[in-house]
Amino acid sequence: MYFDARKRPFFSDSTPACSLRGQWVSFCLVDETGVGATYGGLPYTVRDSAGQEYKGRLNGEGFAKLNDIYSGPVVLIFDDLYSGTEQPYRRLMMRPTYQLPITELQFRAEQTRFAAVDGRRIKANPAQLQASRFYQVEVRDLVRHVAHLPPTTPRVHSPKRHALKMMADLGFGPPQPSLVGIVLFPNKHTVLEVRPLRALRPMLSTEDSFCALNLYQLALFAALSYCDFGQVPAERPLDEVRFPLDPSVGNLFAEQLSVYHEAWRIDPKQSHRFYPLYEDIPYSQRFEILPFDPQLYPQNRPERKEEQEHPARLHFFDDEKFGTDTQAFITHHDEVILISVRGTVSRADALRDADAHQVAFEGGIGKAHDGFYQAYRAMRNFVLQYLDQFHTGQRIVICGHSLGGAIALLLAEGLRRTPDAHYNILLYTYGAPRAADAEFTAGASTLVHHRIVNHNDPVPSVPAPWMNTTAKLWIPGAITLFSHPVPGGLLFAAGLVRVGGNPYRHHGEQYHFMPITLPDGSHSSVLWKPGCESLQEAGCNRALQLQGDMPERDNVLRQLFQADQHFMTTSYIPAAWATLRRWQQTLESEGALVTQREFELLDRAFEDMREQLRAKRRELALRRPANDRSHEPTDALNAEIDRLHTSRERLASLRWRRLEARDVYGSHARSAHLQSSLKRWFSHRENREPAQFASIPPPAHDEQARGQTLDIDSIV
Repeated sequence: MYFDARKRPFFSDSTPACSLRGQWVSFCLVDETGVGATYGGLPYTVRDSAGQEYKGRLNGEGFAKLNDIYSGPVVLIFDDLYSGTEQPYRRLMMRPTYQLPITELQFRAEQTRFAAVDGRRIKANPAQLQASRFYQVEVRDLVRHVAHLPPTTPRVHSPKRHALKMMADLGFGPPQPSLVGIVLFPNKHTVLEVRPLRALRPMLSTEDSFCALNLYQLALFAALSYCDFGQVPAERPLDEVRFPLDPSVGNLFAEQLSVYHEAWRIDPKQSHRFYPLYEDIPYSQRFEILPFDPQLYPQNRPERKEEQEHPARLHFFDDEKFGTDTQAFITHHDEVILISVRGTVSRADALRDADAHQVAFEGGIGKAHDGFYQAYRAMRNFVLQYLDQFHTGQRIVICGHSLGGAIALLLAEGLRRTPDAHYNILLYTYGAPRAADAEFTAGASTLVHHRIVNHNDPVPSVPAPWMNTTAKLWIPGAITLFSHPVPGGLLFAAGLVRVGGNPYRHHGEQYHFMPITLPDGSHSSVLWKPGCESLQEAGCNRALQLQGDMPERDNVLRQLFQADQHFMTTSYIPAAWATLRRWQQTLESEGALVTQREFELLDRAFEDMREQLRAKRRELALRRPANDRSHEPTDALNAEIDRLHTSRERLASLRWRRLEARDVYGSHARSAHLQSSLKRWFSHRENREPAQFASIPPPAHDEQARGQTLDIDSIV
């Protein structure tokens, strides 16, 4: 009998910890400056050791005191749901799927700010001097449902979680499904410093017009698409998920930015730090990674097996299992839905790149590159299902690099033509090949597309306007290009035969990085709109199309050994960063985008191109039979020479162009938070380039270019 009595819980609903009352407990919620006004009037719930429940509200200073409670510790929670009307909180709580259990405490914590500009915890709080006990707490310590909240950050004064577990084990109060709340001890005043619920959000302009901010920011996100999503466990999670892999898509959005950490790595081999421009926002306005909570959301329950939803399945498209190997990620906040599509990585990507056969663009106009089109069709439903759940009128911003840029174009046009959807789309692509024919390009003329091309990047030159073929015709030549460049090049050229169909055409407004050498010998670039599809082609494709013979392919082969101009972390991102700095400095100085010295250097390059075209024109004239009255090749070269003259005039105009803030920052130009965001960005030494025009950061020796031997990224 005595042994059985010892096994019974000492505390239970029927046997309180102590039958005596008369003890008291007081507590106060404060911010990091020691002020409790933010939490004034906040409803709370306290359960004492006998299971008695006390509900009340904090006073105007965030303070409350309970008298005549049962002897023993009490548990404090703030689990009342938000009852206000402010957006986006009501929308998040009432949306059709993944309704968030936002509490009044969460809402209040989102209105506070960090005492330290970088979000690190301060060492001392003035309110600590008035406390018997002092805890640094987070919203997740005080509410029941936490899957939608950020992970805990390191702290010195942690609440006593072991005390909460001890009370649950001893049977204090009614049974609880989980350990929730903070334990307060009797006859003591406890101060709870609540960490602000703020997050960092990469700034994106929602305006149609091109801006240097989007150029740089979306280059980073296009590169991030090469990373894994990083969820653990990756499939069939049971009760929670984590995102420990850095860099990864999940780690960036769900781990680092949600706890106010300025992340800069978007490539595992990256050594140079490229920081996005971040804005400080309430946590609920961040780029969202959806919560995983099988208790709240039936679609998250493991028993659904293959149909189970979880963050990786909702935000990350990876079609490796089904043949196209397309990869992309999608996330959103209340103003923007961001979609980023990966470029070439695998053999499946390479074979898709090579398939230049044209197929009808279903639901639209014209024909598309078959390999790119199949990849777009593979991911279309994934994107539409996400938009059906979370699109509430936001601007849809799509970006992609290389193959990803081509797929992104087809996706953007496909979404734009979705019946009754009215999607408002903005597209930025980097080093993208041609994705469709001239008829498609004309039909998609109203799609806003800013197409970024590096000067010596070979990929935007293909598929050439005269290509409509399949991989089997030209892959044999491509395979031998590196081992035997000359015969490989000829075999490659032999595969590029026209077999009907409209010519391939680039879509969008081209922005071209022209390389320059600064007076100190460092390298930079000038971003401008040259007015022709690709300066590096300089009429070669047009001459080939009209000649119909097998001309020398030295232009293509020469580009093959400049393929590093195609990669993101070694080429496009540094050039985009340098452009942003150049435009920032130009805006501040009210100067010109191009100096006289730079104009002279670039004009010399144009003159070299003109001389090459004139030499080609003379060569064609000498080779033409005497009885040949056709002037088509010569006319094409004359037209290209004229285009170069127009391009030179455009370049000259940059010497007199004066930038406005909108050219640099787009819709953020007049934002109240712009200056604080810039101050944060410039606090990093990498972004304080002292030169008049920023130079491109040199790549580290260990930064290897992405791509495989057999793909469009490393061939042409």
